[in-house]
Order: sequence, then structure tokens, then C-alpha cells
Amino acid sequence: MTPDIPDIPEFDDPALDAALQRRIDGKTKPLGALGRLETLGLQLGRILGSETPQLRQPQLVVFAADHGLAAHGVSAYPSDVTWQMVENFLAGGAAVSVLARQHGLALTVVDAGVRHDFAPRAGLLLRKVAPGSADALAGPAMTSAQCAQALDAGRDVVKGLPGNALLLGEMGIGNTSAAALLLARLTGTPIENCCGRGTGLDDAGLARKQTVLRQVLARHADAVAPLQALAAMGGLEIAMMCGAVLQAALERRVIVVDGFIASSAVLVAARLQPAVLSRCVFAHCSDEAGHGLMLRALSVAPLLQLGLRLGEGSGAALAWPLLVSACRVLEEMASFESAGVSTRSEVS
Repeated sequence: MTPDIPDIPEFDDPALDAALQRRIDGKTKPLGALGRLETLGLQLGRILGSETPQLRQPQLVVFAADHGLAAHGVSAYPSDVTWQMVENFLAGGAAVSVLARQHGLALTVVDAGVRHDFAPRAGLLLRKVAPGSADALAGPAMTSAQCAQALDAGRDVVKGLPGNALLLGEMGIGNTSAAALLLARLTGTPIENCCGRGTGLDDAGLARKQTVLRQVLARHADAVAPLQALAAMGGLEIAMMCGAVLQAALERRVIVVDGFIASSAVLVAARLQPAVLSRCVFAHCSDEAGHGLMLRALSVAPLLQLGLRLGEGSGAALAWPLLVSACRVLEEMASFESAGVSTRSEVS
């Protein structure tokens, strides 16, 4: 089974770019005085194809799955925490649940491969490919067919969602290991630099995790192409997020990327279709060791630096008001002409 990878074109609308820049520069402020907010507004306008972009019905989607590699002690928490946290999301008690309510974000949880059977209910999409990925130390985490199925399922999830903005979240005990492995393999970064403490490993636990990940990389030395690496070492939720990113980029939705694991899905998607990055807003740089390296590998700059390492989409939700502000400034802030304010004069 081969996944259907859409062709994502680069933006090519010089007239819109020029109009957006004129609009930003004409606001009642010194040139560039709103800093990154101006860059963000320009990007949102390009994605949504408008001088006054409107963010409609934002969707925060948490993809959840278990990891066979967790059996090797790469996390400080047991695998049961994955399904327990899914229940917490659905009950409205998790950090991302609180932040989604605060900012008016529709929250959906996707069972991509949790080792638990959930009762169907509102806010939950059952798209389980398998009850967790396999042990990547013993063989591929996913078969190529499972990886393709997860990618296609991620695309289908996005097709069924309203709105024009997708905020990425995830849950899966062991998934910082999968993200570190993908970073190491796809960028050539030493695994020691990619591998962090995750949910709070002590020094002995971190050393054990690094040893296991080195062994996984050696076990899958031939898995060098993006989809090969994803199937061999990645998780079902990462593969499904990757598919979601590809579909959202195809539909010109704004993609708000959370932390280390969400960024690893974008890393794979960008290796398949580089133009996805022009649709992505990176919410923050997390406190996980490899995230800064991953952002640098993607040549992107995050909006926030708060020392977060929670996942769930919490950082994406926290960054969301900045996107709203960028759009409001473009639409509502007066221009020098409309406000009757004098423009900058040259002093000789």
C-alpha cells in the first residue's frame, strides 16, 4: 500500500505579497515596529490569500498512540498514561482542554493507535491503525502498509473538519523517542543531541534511553528515505499528523505546530513536500533537548519560548492569540491616511 502524497505548490503571488506589505507598512506605526507580528500577518495573508485574512473555526486536533519502544524504559511514565490522558482530554481536565476552552478552539482527539478500546463519544475520532506501534528495537515500528494507512487517515481527518486553521497536538508515552530518532536520521544529528528527558527521566534513565535509541538507529540503518524512517522508527500518531499536515497544506489552512513531536511530523512532511513549511506557524521552542535543533534544521523561528515540555497542543493553543492579533491588526488598525496622521519625514 502506497500513501497518496499530494503535490503542494509554493506560493507565487507577487501582487498579493506587495499589497500585504503596503498594507502593513501603511499602518500608524514606524516601519517594522510590530516586529514578528508583522511577519506573522504577512504569512497568514499569503496562506489565506487575502490582504485581510480571517481565521475561521480553528480546530485543535490531538493525535494519540502508544509505542512499543516504551517497553524498554524510555519514558518515566507507563504506557497506560496514554489512554488515561485521552480520557482526561475528553473530560475537559487536561491543560490543552482548558486552553482550548479559553481561546474558543474546537478540540478533537484522534485515536491513531492507542492500546485501549474507547467508547465512541463526541470529540473522539476512532482511527486506530493498530493497538500501538511495534517495538522498533525488534523490527519496524510500523509496516509500510500501516504507515500509509496512518498517513491517509490523517488526511481524511482534516478533510472532515471545518475552518481554515489546524492546531497540532499529540499524546503518546514514548513519542519523544520516536521524534528524536526521526530528527537524528533525517538530519544526521547525533542521537545524543536529539534525545532529552521527555516526561522527566533521571540521569540513569536518560543514559538508558540514549543507548536504546542508538540501537534502534543501528537496527534500521537502511531506513533513510522519509517514509522509510517514519515507518521504521516513528509512531502511528506522528504518521497520522504528517498526513494531516499534508492535507491542511494542500487546502491552504494555517497550520499551528506545537512542540517536539508535532514538529517531527512536519519534518517528515517537509521532506516529502517542502512547501508545507510556508503554511506552518511554529508556536514555540520547547524545553525538550532536540526541539531547537529540529527548528533550526527546518530553518524556522518559533513565536514563543516558555520552557514548555508538555505536548498535547498546549503551546499551539497558547500561541493562538498572536495569530488572531496579527489578523486584527491587518484589518482594523488605521492607516496614516485614514487616521489623518502624518507620515515619517526625512530629516537632513
